[in-house]
Amino acid sequence: MEFYREVEKSIIKKYRKEIWSKFVQAVKEYQLIQENDKIAVCISGGKDSMLLAKCMQELKRHGQIPFEVEYLVMDPGYHKQNRLQIEENAKKLNIPIHIFESNIFEVTEQVKGNPCYLCARMRRGCLYSKAQELGCNKIALGHHFDDVVETILMSLFYGAEFKTMLPKLHSTNFKGMELIRPLYLIKEQSIISWKNYHDLKFLNCACRLTDVSGELVSKRKEIKAWIKEYKKINPNIDINVFRSVENVNLDTLIGYHKQDQTYYFLDDYNQKKD
Repeated sequence: MEFYREVEKSIIKKYRKEIWSKFVQAVKEYQLIQENDKIAVCISGGKDSMLLAKCMQELKRHGQIPFEVEYLVMDPGYHKQNRLQIEENAKKLNIPIHIFESNIFEVTEQVKGNPCYLCARMRRGCLYSKAQELGCNKIALGHHFDDVVETILMSLFYGAEFKTMLPKLHSTNFKGMELIRPLYLIKEQSIISWKNYHDLKFLNCACRLTDVSGELVSKRKEIKAWIKEYKKINPNIDINVFRSVENVNLDTLIGYHKQDQTYYFLDDYNQKKD
C-alpha cells in the first residue's frame, strides 16, 4: 500500500475517535462547510495544517456535502531547505499544493521588538487575497483545541479580558470571505501521536528570525506550560476552560461589550430588586 494511503486509513480507522470524529463533529456542529463552498486550506508546513489538508481530502472524498478545495502554501521567504521539506511532505502525503511567494519575512525583519504579531496579520491578509483570487469563499486554518484553550487564558492573564478563538468568523477586510477552523475540537496530543505513528517530520517554525536567534519565548508557551502543570491536579482543566466560553452567565458579570455596545451591572441593578 502506498504511504499516503496508509496515512489516510489511519485517520479514519486508528485515529477515528481522537481525530476523524472530532473533525466531523466540528464541521457539523459549527456549520463550517456548506454546499458548493470553495475552500483554501492554508498549509504552513507544520503538523496541524498538514493533518487538516488530509482530513479535508477525506471529507471531500467521503462526505455528503459537495465542495471544492485548494491547498494553498505561501512562501513568505523560507530558507530553501524549509520550502523543500514542505514540497516533499506534500508529495509524500499526496497533497496537490499551490505555492505562491511573498516578502513578509523581509518586511518583518525590519521591525523592532517582537515581529510575530505583524507577521501573523500580514500572512493572514496574503492568504485571504490569494484565496479570493483563486475563487475561494473561505480559508481553513489548522488551529486546534489547545490553541483555543491557550487563547482564552492568554486573554485573561495578559489581556485583562474574556474572549476566545471562534471556530469561524467573517473577514472584515475581504468581503464575502470567511475563516474556518475544522480542527477546533482535536487535541494537540492526538495530532502529535498521528505524526509520530507515521514518523512524519514537519516544520516547527520556519521563521528566519527564529533560525538566527533561537526559539522565541512567547506568552503562549508560558500558558502551555501552566496548563501542563495544573493538569497534574485536575486532568480536565483544559476541557473546563474550553467549556467555560459556552456557559457564560451574563447575570454574574460586572460588565461586557458587544460591538459598540457596553453593559455595566449597575445599569439596571435597581430595577432587579424585589
